[in-house]
Amino acid sequence: MSSSAPAMLQPRLSAIQVLACGAAIVTLSMGIRHGFGLWLQPITQEMGWTCENFAFAMAIQNLSWGVFGIFAGMAADRFGAFRVLLVGAVLYGLGLIGMALSPSPGVFALTAGVLIGAAQAGTTYAVIYGVIGRQIPAEKRSWAMGVAAAAGSFGQFLMVPVEGWLISSFGWQEALLILGAAVLLIMPLALFLREPGFVGGAAPLREQTILQALCEAFQYRSFQLLMAGYFACGFQVVFIGVHMPSYLKDNGLSPQVASYALALIGLFNVIGTYAAGALGQRFPKRYILSFIYIARAVAISVFLIVPLSPASVYVFASVMGVLWLSTVPPTNAVVAQIFGVAHLSMLGGFVFFSHQIGSFMGVWLGGVLYDQTGSYDIVWYISIALGVFAALINLPVRETAIVRGPQRVGAAA
Repeated sequence: MSSSAPAMLQPRLSAIQVLACGAAIVTLSMGIRHGFGLWLQPITQEMGWTCENFAFAMAIQNLSWGVFGIFAGMAADRFGAFRVLLVGAVLYGLGLIGMALSPSPGVFALTAGVLIGAAQAGTTYAVIYGVIGRQIPAEKRSWAMGVAAAAGSFGQFLMVPVEGWLISSFGWQEALLILGAAVLLIMPLALFLREPGFVGGAAPLREQTILQALCEAFQYRSFQLLMAGYFACGFQVVFIGVHMPSYLKDNGLSPQVASYALALIGLFNVIGTYAAGALGQRFPKRYILSFIYIARAVAISVFLIVPLSPASVYVFASVMGVLWLSTVPPTNAVVAQIFGVAHLSMLGGFVFFSHQIGSFMGVWLGGVLYDQTGSYDIVWYISIALGVFAALINLPVRETAIVRGPQRVGAAA
């Protein structure tokens, strides 16, 4: 019997309600986050900090997001997403205000890093996908996850130009304060994701304890492979998202080119994430993931070979946009397919933790190697190699539901 069976006995929220409110929350949370690279140059120039100072805070943010994502997932599985979303929204607002007012790199790392990372853990995919897993039938789950991921991508397309406009119109500090107020809109949206199965703080009945679910997952080879592949994903996207504006400026292109490029990534990822989720209902998800990773490696290689111009940047951004977060729906859908949905937010949080370790390394190494060599070339080459690695290790992933009962848990791995 699947571990999702008890959860499926609970009354469900409507699919439209879950997707509309979940997508709006991800749009706002991820949209703000995707624009942080626009603050690198104005903050470091005005505060007299190095690129590494800023990159380290962003690296801490991604690591904090991964660490707190595990506990946010546990809390969402136990108490429901609503309470976690409320806490996450408050932390996000406080983090953005602290980011604006930080007097030193150390405080900046605590606010822009630890605090905002914890906030993102409680307001993004792991929590929202837990709701989708519990409230959307399995035959539509991958598609629904694609819709939510596409919303996050639309948030990037919508919010990055807005953030660029706020910085140019009001200044970088005031822009952060405005966003700190705007992110609190997550709180009323969370009201519509109060799941019936968690009324009164009671969790639905589950076959496994947290410890049993963790032991089962970490003994299962396909889970290990998914985590390893997600490391590469985090390294690539966060390095590009944070450091590409600086890379383009160093090569003589205007800041507007970077803003438009990041917006194009968000726009085309609406297509990519939706397509990945929809295709995941029809084709093996491991093949979809392998294709995405190898296509990224090819896209980066071509980008580095051809002469750099606004046109080449926009083409690269469009191609990478299709591939950007399109790994998210199939990865989480595989986890749900193998282990069920009772502990989906927590297990998704652990997989995402691997993603965020990669994110930490990508953004931090980008800053360190740039300060040491004056170039991003080495990190670009690492990104290519990781794309090939991730494409290969996703091929042996098994997507069938794990067999529980008298059989040994890891035997089917």
